[in-house]
Amino acid sequence: MQGHPLHSTTVIGVRRHEKVSIGSDGQATLGNTVMKHKAQKVRRLFEGKVLAGFAGSTADAFTLFERFEDKLKQYGGNLTRASVELAKDWRTDRYLRRLEALLVVGTMDRLLLISGSGDIIEPDDDIVAIGSGGAFALAAARAMIQHAPQLTAKEIVTDSLRVAADICVYTNHSLTVLEISDKSDPQTS
Repeated sequence: MQGHPLHSTTVIGVRRHEKVSIGSDGQATLGNTVMKHKAQKVRRLFEGKVLAGFAGSTADAFTLFERFEDKLKQYGGNLTRASVELAKDWRTDRYLRRLEALLVVGTMDRLLLISGSGDIIEPDDDIVAIGSGGAFALAAARAMIQHAPQLTAKEIVTDSLRVAADICVYTNHSLTVLEISDKSDPQTS
């Protein structure tokens, strides 16, 4: 990431009650100007069995999504192995290491953050958030889990993004939230 702060988005992932959900806001900015309100920053990969979201440069994120999906295919959908191999390439490849983005990826079994500096982080509490509003969404999600145990992963992601949008100027209320709720039904959302 070479010391550049990531602005312009909030992405959060939550794994809870046999479900995984990843969501983001839709705001895309260029400098201090809002260029788009409904950007899609989360998507399904590997036949809908993997969810992924990004914070950072859009073109860089699309490149990383493609590379990550290739790694998923190469390693039969093994999220950890595909993440490790992407992080290795991202860190060592002359072209890739210039990309400025962070990825949140998840399956029913695991939720990870992948960075260009080679980091692959699996959170202890099955919540991961990135982007300029990430800390706000993370705090909101942790509070919801502690005080509202009945909430689903998707409800926590949605409400956490709303909290972040109320606080972070680089986050809006146009939300995209995806969910996988059963290994046999990856298209649930």
